[in-house]
Amino acid sequence: MLHRHKLLDRYLQFGGHVELNETPWHAIIHELREEAGYDIEQVQVLQPKERLRELPGAVLHPQPVVQNTHRLGKDHFHTDISYAMITNQEPRYSPEEGESTDIQLFTRLELEALGEDMIIPNVKYLALYILDHCIETWEPVSPSAFE
Repeated sequence: MLHRHKLLDRYLQFGGHVELNETPWHAIIHELREEAGYDIEQVQVLQPKERLRELPGAVLHPQPVVQNTHRLGKDHFHTDISYAMITNQEPRYSPEEGESTDIQLFTRLELEALGEDMIIPNVKYLALYILDHCIETWEPVSPSAFE
């Protein structure tokens, strides 16, 4: 599931900024609700089967599929922390006002057919990796494991 970003006019994963008063996991929770209409308990987070499951004195965050930094201008960079989630439910809410409502479910073949005028190449590559690797080899985990 991807949404068509209003400014870039291309399909992207849902996301946003980590606010000063929140953890990366809390940012995921609020961005998922704002942009996709999902409450966090409506999804499961795909996680590698081999992973650290507890750390004394700390709250673990879900393991991302990837963390990457890319240039958005001469002196402007974005760092993405990307996760894979699954659900069998419709979103409980609509995206918030001002957010994109062009949300699409894509098959592998549909993703492959999208050109660079429709999807940023690294977004396409990541989505295909999730479909080809994570869904088959990672396990679904309740988001409550990370609160």
